[in-house]
Amino acid sequence: MRLRVLGCSGGIGRNLRTTSLLIDDDILIDCGTGVGDLRIEEMKKIRHIFLTHSHLDHLACLPLLVDTLYGHLQQQPLWLHALPDTFEVLAKHIFNWKVWPDFFMLPGEANAVIRYSPFIPGDIFELENRTVEMAKVNHVVPGVAYRIADGHSAMAFSGDTTTNDAFWQLLNTHDRLDLLVIECAFSNRDQALSKHAKHYCPTLLAEDMAKLKHRPKTCITHLKPGEEALIFEQVNKALPQTDLLRLVGGEVFEL
Repeated sequence: MRLRVLGCSGGIGRNLRTTSLLIDDDILIDCGTGVGDLRIEEMKKIRHIFLTHSHLDHLACLPLLVDTLYGHLQQQPLWLHALPDTFEVLAKHIFNWKVWPDFFMLPGEANAVIRYSPFIPGDIFELENRTVEMAKVNHVVPGVAYRIADGHSAMAFSGDTTTNDAFWQLLNTHDRLDLLVIECAFSNRDQALSKHAKHYCPTLLAEDMAKLKHRPKTCITHLKPGEEALIFEQVNKALPQTDLLRLVGGEVFEL
């Protein structure tokens, strides 16, 4: 299994792209602005998109991706997997003919270029030799985390969250976790804001990491622009025994 980090920033700026993770060539976890750096031929290989939640930084490129690939997708549609709450937001506020055409109905309802497949905690999606599992997390809108495995390796992505139990419980039910991609949006000086926005800061992240029985390589994502060095320094201090990496985008992991 191969992970390519297309975007991992908590905002935008020169060389900063928002959340999007490419698994192998055909699975996309979230569809932030990092997707825009793919070549058209790379975009055409994507068959499944799993969204963690409905916030713009995690789906900003979805309408543009579908529009760009419209002709190609008439031959091989794109599948979207997400909570019903997330799909409801997309249908009501984006693919509504006012902000963007409703590609879930184009060119027709029976042959739409993008198809929605409801995905709820407890479901397991199987694609060739890979499995995708979902856990509810604790964010200001309904959100989820994902665990992806292929029989030889396993990785997990927290999505946006703060203190929770379900994500860690899901990971602990399995015997393997090679790579963990987890958010830490704020520094400790903004702990009150992190709790209000339901994101991790280093102190809260360390408290939750203590729930995990595995010791994977841990990649920190979703850091606020301009605060990256401070946040990662505090994460290092809070988790001194953890194999940590600050994601900047463009990393490739072969699992």
